[in-house]
Amino acid sequence: MKLAEALQERADLNRKIEQLKNRLNNNVLVQEGEQPAEAPEPLKRELDGCINRLAQLTAQINQTNSAVQVNGRTLTAMIAEKDALILKIGAYKTIAETASQTARRARGAEIRILPAIPVAAWQAEIDQMARALRLLDNTLQQTNWATDLIE
Repeated sequence: MKLAEALQERADLNRKIEQLKNRLNNNVLVQEGEQPAEAPEPLKRELDGCINRLAQLTAQINQTNSAVQVNGRTLTAMIAEKDALILKIGAYKTIAETASQTARRARGAEIRILPAIPVAAWQAEIDQMARALRLLDNTLQQTNWATDLIE
């Protein structure tokens, strides 16, 4: 199995686990004399199986990410960089948007509110980080499809 396939299966398992939890929740209480729409025990067994498979798959994904290197860097390090870039881009965008608001006045014409940062420079930095994020993500995706999962 390729790493990318394992990542897809992990996402599917997370969705299925959430659905099973909801189905179980909807069937654990019934009015006296009534039957649940679905029997809880088979749902519980299916939930347990999915959680066990998720744990196994997660361990294999983590092991693979720690072992595989691209240009001298592990996939784990590259994923951490990607997560940091996403966080940083989000924060910078919010700050640049706030500083870009025009015609803010506290009291009519008395006090003008001006940006304390060079918005254009911040936006240029955001654009550079976004490009780096795209390139990093492309490398990760390419590697995920070329790498066999360590089992």
